[in-house]
Amino acid sequence: MGAKYLNIYNKFVKLTTNKILYKHIKSQDTFTDRLTLLLIHFAFFLKTFKNEKNSTILQDIYDDNFRQLELSIREIGYGDQSINKKMKDYINLFHSIVSDIHFWENLSKNEKNKKISFYLENFSKIDHLVEYFDNFSKDLSNKTLNSYLKSVSNQ
Repeated sequence: MGAKYLNIYNKFVKLTTNKILYKHIKSQDTFTDRLTLLLIHFAFFLKTFKNEKNSTILQDIYDDNFRQLELSIREIGYGDQSINKKMKDYINLFHSIVSDIHFWENLSKNEKNKKISFYLENFSKIDHLVEYFDNFSKDLSNKTLNSYLKSVSNQ
């Protein structure tokens, strides 16, 4: 994986470990919760910057992020056979998230709550997560892909 895109993956990991996100978790957070939050961040990123001009670089970022995710899962200790199944599950989960947030701006707060709570059942209050992802989405939309990539690589 090129260092250029490793910074993006690491940025999503850093965003995912933000303690504010776990404010209303029912029990201790799990690997699945953190992975789901990472995938939601990544889905908003792709949704925001997806256009014809960015398609090649976004595909590279997508490939590299899932490659890095696979390496992270291997480090946890999953075997080769279970990694293939897990990766297929995670990619399907990711595409489901992408589909659900496609029209995020047009959804009511209640619809947003339902979509986020579907993926994050371990959280008791989803309102603060919806507000967080609304703000994250707005922050992304105020940037260009190039400026975002440069800011991530400079951190």
